[in-house]
Amino acid sequence: MNRPLEAGLAVLGAAALVLVAWAAPWLKFVLTLALAKGIAVLGILLLLRAGQVSFGHAMFLATGAYTVAFLAPEMPEALLLLPLGALFGTALGLVVGLFVARYRDIFFGMLNLALSMVLYSLLEKLYALTKGTDGIRVAGLTFAGAQPAREIQEWIMFALALGLALGFGLLVRAYLGSPMGQALAGIKTRETRLEFMGVPARRVLLFAYVLSACMGGTAGALVAMTSRHVTPQLAYWTSSGELVFIAILGGAGSALGPFLGAVAFELVRVYAAAQVADAWQMILGGVLLAVILFAPGGVWGILAARFKARA
Repeated sequence: MNRPLEAGLAVLGAAALVLVAWAAPWLKFVLTLALAKGIAVLGILLLLRAGQVSFGHAMFLATGAYTVAFLAPEMPEALLLLPLGALFGTALGLVVGLFVARYRDIFFGMLNLALSMVLYSLLEKLYALTKGTDGIRVAGLTFAGAQPAREIQEWIMFALALGLALGFGLLVRAYLGSPMGQALAGIKTRETRLEFMGVPARRVLLFAYVLSACMGGTAGALVAMTSRHVTPQLAYWTSSGELVFIAILGGAGSALGPFLGAVAFELVRVYAAAQVADAWQMILGGVLLAVILFAPGGVWGILAARFKARA
C-alpha cells in the first residue's frame, strides 16, 4: 500500500477514535490503554520483521510503569515522567539486548520470557519496595504544572497516547523503509548473506531491540498514568502473550496493524467480559483462532486486500 493512502488511513483512524471517545466518554480509558499497548506492539513488529518473537516484552512495559509509580510522589509532572519511563525502558533494553541479540528463533523468545519472569519475581518478592501483588497506587499527576479536573486529565492522557501513537507510527514507518530497517528482513531470510555484505546483523537486531524497548517503556508509562495503579502482573508472561496476541490480530504488514489489533482486542475484551463474564477468555481465543485460520495477515491484511482488490 502506498504511503499517502496509509497516511490517510492513519488520520482517518485517529479522527474515528476521537469521535468514539467523544460520543462514549467511558471508552476514553479503554482507547487510551489500547493506544498505549499498540505502541508496545510496534516494538514487537520490528522484531517480527527480523523473524524473531519476544515472549517477554512486557518487562519493558512494567519498567516504564514502575518508573512512573516510583518517581510520581517526588516528581508529579507527567511531561517529565513520560520520557523518564521511556529512558529507563531503553536502558533495560540495551542491557538485555546485548545478551539476547546473539540468539535467534526459539532461544531468543525463551530468553526474553525468562528475563521477564525474573523481573516479575523481583517485583512480587520485594514487598518493602514494590508492595508485592498489592501494587503501587500512582500519586496525583500534574500537567505543565497544573492539576486539571479528572475529565480534563482523561482527555489529556488520550491526546498524549494518540499523539505518541502517530509519532511512533511515522518513526517505525520511516525506519522500516531505511537501509537498516530493510536489513531486518535480511536477518529473517539470509542472515549469512548480510554478514558477507559487511552488514553486522547483531548490531541491526540490537538497534531494533533497543528501539522496541523504548516504545515498551513509553507504553508502560502511559498505562501507569492512565490506570493510576501498577502491579507485577504487568511483567507476567500473560502480559507478554497479550502483546503477541495483538500483533497477530492486527497484522505485521504495516505500522497501523498494532493499533488496529490493540483497539480490536480491548473492545472485544470489554464487551465479552460485560456479556459473558466467565468465558471472555474463550471468546478472545476464538477470535485469535479465526484470525489465524481465515485472515493470517490480521486486520490490516484484510483491509490491504480490500484496497488492492478495489484498485
